[in-house]
Amino acid sequence: MAGSLKERELSVKIYNKLQALGCPSVEGLFLREADGMKELLCTPSMHRLDILQWICTSICPPMKKHFSGLKGPQPDSQIKELVQFCHEMLLCRQDDFDLIKGVSSPQRQLALLEQLVDVIPRDESEAGEPLSEQVCRNEALLKELFSSPHLQTMLHPTCNPWPVEIRELLSRREAAGQSSNTASKKSRNLPSKQREDSLKEVTESLQKTNTALEEIHKECVFLHSDPQSSGSNSTPLSPPALRLAIVDLSQLMTAFSQLYDSDFREYCNRAAPQLRESAEAFSTAHSLLAACTKELQALNQLSLTSLALTSTVEGQQQHRRFWSRGHMQSLPAKIEELKRRYKDFLCIYQRSRECMREESAGEKRDYRRE
Repeated sequence: MAGSLKERELSVKIYNKLQALGCPSVEGLFLREADGMKELLCTPSMHRLDILQWICTSICPPMKKHFSGLKGPQPDSQIKELVQFCHEMLLCRQDDFDLIKGVSSPQRQLALLEQLVDVIPRDESEAGEPLSEQVCRNEALLKELFSSPHLQTMLHPTCNPWPVEIRELLSRREAAGQSSNTASKKSRNLPSKQREDSLKEVTESLQKTNTALEEIHKECVFLHSDPQSSGSNSTPLSPPALRLAIVDLSQLMTAFSQLYDSDFREYCNRAAPQLRESAEAFSTAHSLLAACTKELQALNQLSLTSLALTSTVEGQQQHRRFWSRGHMQSLPAKIEELKRRYKDFLCIYQRSRECMREESAGEKRDYRRE
């Protein structure tokens, strides 16, 4: 509803503009309703093509020669010329014949007509000026604008608008760029022999550094793994890591012993701790950790078993199966049914016992009377 209302308003607007511009195809028409105007502008007809032709010739007067060269009513040729013109105006595609014929949606047709009507010159001086002269005039205006000294002054002001700290930063960057350019130019200007000599010096220094690093790496024995310990009886802890830990511990103990002898001995009569070869503390810690690991594994297995048992019980409770009477029920439903049947049976049994008691009591009374 909103779209049709907008289309009617646009149709009235375009129709009024055509009448104001003096379009001969709408001069004798006295349309009052918006639907009639929309039908005129959006329905395929020769009248609509004449309106489009008048609009195009009003925009570009040389187009009159193309249309006057057509002999008789030739709508196909007329449509091709109109499509070509609208394509050059960047208003439609080159193969958009449905838009010119009036077959496409009214919204697209009205949008095209509105854009074309807006381009029509309003006064005689503008209408009489060819398109090529307008282009030349616009180019001259742009050249004058870009060659104006005021524009250059605005783009490159004499007074720098940046603050003092930013100006210093920019000047440093410019100086650094100039120095780097100068250095690069000097390096380019060096002869090839000097370049080769400098390259050899750099290569030799790199080789020396690499050799020194390799020697240091060889001295660090703890970084290399022992191939004899890679058998089946090897511990999970890697030998390099164990060697590194022992070396670090030894260095810490040595440093503490020296500090104890120099500073702390006068405050304590005990001897400094020594790093012994026996590893009782390590073996004790290892056994305790192994026992703790086993307990944790057992607890983990217990939790997994509990989860599996819980899921099995839940599955049994939710699973429906056939029982003795052929009804498919789950286990909880079957248990509830058995409970209900047991209660019913118990009630019947209690009632029957009471009845039997009453009957026996009545028989006894009758017997006594006799």
